[in-house]
Amino acid sequence: MTKALMARLDRLLANLGYGSRKDVQALISGGKVVLDGNILKDVGTKVAVTADLPQRMMIRDRPVDPPAPLVLIMHKPLGVVCSHKEDGERIYGLLPKRWQIRDPGLSTVGRLDKDTSGLILITDDGDYLHRVISPRRHVPKTYLATLDRPLKGSEGSLFSSGELMLEGEEKPLLPAELAVIDPHHARLTITEGRYHQVRRMFAAAGNHVVELHRESVGGLVLPEDLEPGQHRILSAAEAEKVFGDE
Repeated sequence: MTKALMARLDRLLANLGYGSRKDVQALISGGKVVLDGNILKDVGTKVAVTADLPQRMMIRDRPVDPPAPLVLIMHKPLGVVCSHKEDGERIYGLLPKRWQIRDPGLSTVGRLDKDTSGLILITDDGDYLHRVISPRRHVPKTYLATLDRPLKGSEGSLFSSGELMLEGEEKPLLPAELAVIDPHHARLTITEGRYHQVRRMFAAAGNHVVELHRESVGGLVLPEDLEPGQHRILSAAEAEKVFGDE
């Protein structure tokens, strides 16, 4: 059985974004922190950092935020960027303000460009992030594309051939699966993550993507009730659905 990580109360709350050491010390001394029904007033109290902490600890009468590792699923809206540095409205601004100063910090698992909506994962678990984006795993990602011009009918064989070469690249794309919905709409499942890959694939076929929405990553599907800009914390079992039946 793995021994639970122990952390000083003030350090734990500071790492969860509840403020500076001074801020959380005031929070604790003010009797705002309750663990297992008991008010904690000693900043040096050692706390077991376990997954059930939000069920055991209250901050200002509300459950404490989950400790790391944390995995979120978000319905990324149009117009926001998946970057800490890029100009424009950032996806992290859609999260609670204190989550933006957690330590370890949160990062998106891969990226969706500003003009693409849909499923994006956000985590502070570096191992999980790298497992999902690793080129060796070929995690499938499915997109719904709205096209400017009607499909010709030859795109499916082109995308699945394993021979399509994107402009400026020296290695052909891995086979991808196209499912036509109607002349202007199709689902495309890819197992790579090259720069603007879906848009460039349709451009190579003589078309232009007007709208692009990611519906799934691996075995994880964007919930229908998750509105644009909303997020949800995933359990460990839910997060592992990305890897299917591995």
